[in-house]
Amino acid sequence: MNAKYIRALALAALAGSTILTSGCAMIRGQETAGAYVDDAAITTSIKAKFVEDKTVDAGAIKVETLNGTVSLSGFAKSNAEKSQAEYIARNTRGVREVRNSLTVRP
Repeated sequence: MNAKYIRALALAALAGSTILTSGCAMIRGQETAGAYVDDAAITTSIKAKFVEDKTVDAGAIKVETLNGTVSLSGFAKSNAEKSQAEYIARNTRGVREVRNSLTVRP
């Protein structure tokens, strides 16, 4: 398999898992359907950027979005990785605020 095919599969898996894991917010009535779709797109975009950025471990960082506010949780290997993850999230279209709760763990 070539790298483009593997990347496309990884992004598709991230998109699918994002939609499945964020579905409960809409059921609880916290968002409109349009806002839910926007938030899912923001989360997917951030995760895809994490996959492309070799300095961020996409598998160790959980991304959740609600009404344009992105919450990062999980573990980073360094303060630089924590900062880079926040930078990527902040510079993603549609993000209003970032809450960085990543724990640095060597």
